[in-house]
Amino acid sequence: MDVEGILAIVLIFGGGTLWLLSLSPVGKALAERIRAPAAPGAAGAAGDVRGELEAVRAELLSEVQQLRTEVSELNERLDFAERLLAKGRDAERLGPAS
Repeated sequence: MDVEGILAIVLIFGGGTLWLLSLSPVGKALAERIRAPAAPGAAGAAGDVRGELEAVRAELLSEVQQLRTEVSELNERLDFAERLLAKGRDAERLGPAS
């Protein structure tokens, strides 16, 4: 096969692939990402995104702290239950008091 044939196949399939990609949601998001810095007020948009990310980060940190507190409380309850079970087993092993 000659070089022109290979080049034609690559351009046909490559062009078709790029055209299909441009119709997909991924292609649209990529186009918007490329277009965004050229738009006026792009610096303000970047600041808005940073603010949103900070808000989400703060919310996630508070949720993680709440989960840590809950896990700590559950750990204390588990320790208490284990002590009660061990106490019951020890009493069975020793038998009734004489």
